[in-house]
Amino acid sequence: MNLKTIHNVYFIGIGGIGMSALARYFKANGKNVAGYDKTETNITIGLEKLGIAVHFDDAIDSIPKEFLSQKETVIIYTPAIPKNHIEYNYLKENNFILLKRAEVLGKITEHTFCLAVAGTHGKTTTSSILGHIMKPSNATSFLGGIAENYNSNLILGEDKISVVEADEFDRSFLQLSPNIACITSMDADHLDIYGEHKELIKSFNDFSKKVSDTLIVAKGLPIDGLTYAIDEEADYKAFNLHVESGKYIFDVKTPNDIVTNIEFYLPGKHNVMNALSALAIANEYGISLGLIKEQLKTFKGVQRRFSYKINTPELVLIDDYAHHPTEIKAVENSVREMYPNEKVLAVFQPHLFSRTRDFVDDFAAELSKFDELLLLDIYPARELPIEGVNSSWLLNKINSKNKKLITKENVMNEVKKSSAKIIVMIGAGDIGALINDVVKELKHKELR
Repeated sequence: MNLKTIHNVYFIGIGGIGMSALARYFKANGKNVAGYDKTETNITIGLEKLGIAVHFDDAIDSIPKEFLSQKETVIIYTPAIPKNHIEYNYLKENNFILLKRAEVLGKITEHTFCLAVAGTHGKTTTSSILGHIMKPSNATSFLGGIAENYNSNLILGEDKISVVEADEFDRSFLQLSPNIACITSMDADHLDIYGEHKELIKSFNDFSKKVSDTLIVAKGLPIDGLTYAIDEEADYKAFNLHVESGKYIFDVKTPNDIVTNIEFYLPGKHNVMNALSALAIANEYGISLGLIKEQLKTFKGVQRRFSYKINTPELVLIDDYAHHPTEIKAVENSVREMYPNEKVLAVFQPHLFSRTRDFVDDFAAELSKFDELLLLDIYPARELPIEGVNSSWLLNKINSKNKKLITKENVMNEVKKSSAKIIVMIGAGDIGALINDVVKELKHKELR
């Protein structure tokens, strides 16, 4: 299939973070773009402002007529849609070209020099940092989050260099043809897809074989490649790391050079690792260490990745996408590093019944570290309930005197009752939408 001959691009699940980046890309390249999603969000509103028609009822009549031409239209869909989706089944039965998001990303990047970021954690932040570093080189970056510098999940450039997240879910990253890539982590996840951790590791090994030029891996991972680490011997080593005036300052040794006094504003050592892997990819591509240093200093972060929603001397509210025990651990570590003597309240919404089941003890261990915990019901996303797997079960395993199961409707009241100065709201479901109401209420409380 030649994407250049396609006039119309129709998305089923257009509001997804990866899908919407593709929608923006095709719109910027002069295609007619439209799509369906189940609910209106800030992302769909942003797409509509670009002139993209979005509807929210699953009905054939809602598809714009010009998109019902088989020869001129390609359909891009998310694997998260239900099997009984009316539009999907109609388009499939009528022999339209249907492609998963990963297949299309593979097609787009096939003829570019592709820089890919893989790993069970850190993909979005690392690829956003890398996209920012590569912006002066006119790379086009497809991101899995909204980069604060651009207020977008697409950094549009030319078609010579691409930056992509290499997503292990559904083995999507095996559709890519990366030239230079990194692997940040290979912790057990997506066991609803893989069944066992060893199958996930095998998939990462399969991905590594697709890398044509250079593979870079976090030190300690069981895959050969250039290594990176903090305060350990590695091909790319960060050292002399310290915090000064609210930012990290550190030096980096590369295979051939040393760069000193790098300034980086994202909190948490895991983010220094993300910056280090982005630096390594860019340096292997040929970007000068001086330019990389400049770009790292001006990187503002990614929405819902340790994002400050309120940051005053009296109250701090942080929003984070963390939905795996390792990610929750990173958030808790970062909070303790930044605010070592303060009480911390966590509001957590588990994501997926299967993930909660597979890692319940790990979730319990990490959530027990917060001073107070408010636990929401599990966000099901693409899944049906699993008997016995619920938030009450998880709550019972958490070792804390200050824990409570709550509903979305009483989040604000429960948060207002807390005396904690630091509040973190974490999860990958619709907790990201809830936080805006909490912010308004807490700011109103401060004014009274």
